[in-house]
Amino acid sequence: MIQRLLRLIPPGTIAVGAGLGLLGLASYVHLAVAGHSLSKADYSALSVLWSIVFTLGIGVFMPIEQEVARVVAARHSQGLPPGPVLARGVTVAAVLLAVLVLAVTIGRQPLADKLFAGDGNLVTVLIGALAAMAVAYATRGVLSGLQLFPWYGTQLGIDGGLRIVMVALLGLAGVTSPVWYGLVLVAAPLVSVLLTLPPVLRAIGAGPPVAWATLLRGLGLLTASSLLSQVVVNIGVINVQLLAPSDAAAAGALLSALVLVRIPLFVFGSLQASLLPGLATTATTGDQAGFHSLLRRALGIVTALGLTGALGAVLLGPWLVGTLFDAPGVLGHGDFAWLAAATLAYLWAMVLGQALLALDRHRAQALAWTVGVAALIAVTLIPAPVTLRVELAYTIGSVIVAATMATLLLRGGARRPTTPTRPLAEAVAPAASGGLR
Repeated sequence: MIQRLLRLIPPGTIAVGAGLGLLGLASYVHLAVAGHSLSKADYSALSVLWSIVFTLGIGVFMPIEQEVARVVAARHSQGLPPGPVLARGVTVAAVLLAVLVLAVTIGRQPLADKLFAGDGNLVTVLIGALAAMAVAYATRGVLSGLQLFPWYGTQLGIDGGLRIVMVALLGLAGVTSPVWYGLVLVAAPLVSVLLTLPPVLRAIGAGPPVAWATLLRGLGLLTASSLLSQVVVNIGVINVQLLAPSDAAAAGALLSALVLVRIPLFVFGSLQASLLPGLATTATTGDQAGFHSLLRRALGIVTALGLTGALGAVLLGPWLVGTLFDAPGVLGHGDFAWLAAATLAYLWAMVLGQALLALDRHRAQALAWTVGVAALIAVTLIPAPVTLRVELAYTIGSVIVAATMATLLLRGGARRPTTPTRPLAEAVAPAASGGLR
């Protein structure tokens, strides 16, 4: 029976899921140790750093992983090595990183004053963490495209394991500076890349160059969607700091609550590795019944995950964030209800977004995220208590994204051709995200 169930699991799901699980656990350990070690003001500064790093890092560099994986997979099916693809991917990542570093450097003092209580060292840590993520996502694209999922999961696991060890040592040593807890986000990813670099180096090889158009064709829209999706899920902590800078506890308490209610997103991360290839395969082969069946199953799974997580978060959330993260008791059961509802809608949006990508409708996905972020901004500006505003903004923004995607899928489904419009190897992007954290 067990062997039969294992055969039903898409290749790589277990390896990637294990790595994501350890990486997810590391997020909780990281924030828990920091919450118990830092003052409320310093923990809020670390929370803002955390939110910026993952908003920009995942939003900008994960699309590079996905596009590198897509092109590597296509070339691998033709017996071509991934070296030229990695070279192009690293170049794109370097250019985008340079733009981010330039922007952060120019705005160094305002960023330090507005977001980090004047601590310019945290701005330097931000730059280092973005550089580490750029390197990690570029190499993960090769591992994913070659279907070296055990190595992919190993890189995630090493990253997570190192974070746990490093923050544990910081906590035991009594370190009370947020800079050191931020540096963990720099060191752990870089070491994980170095330790999993051998299979990438062995596979690089030479070969015909890759046309820039092949890699960049959908990257702009994919980056826009990825960045906007991270804005929806992470911007609340930053907004609390900007809207209520005198409230030293609010930003840290909100991040602790968000990390707790978004546990279902970590589980979805292990399924995402196989969802897009499955949807793309049925779409490009004209199997509409298979496409809709897989989409319904995926929505059913994330709904069950979201509702289960919501029940636990609403009932136990206020107690858990105080116990695990030493967060101040500023959030009640109602706050967790809003955050849990937002997370469920966000899960729907993630699944529906994968369906749009499988249908090669990058513009539709980007449009949905744009509409959702516009709604989020509008709600954030309404006159109401700050915490309630950011909770409502996260909820309404996520609901509108999911509803817009569903509408676009329903309107466009009947006009979708039932025969492949491009080679299957190019339609399937087997990249697995490294999770939201």
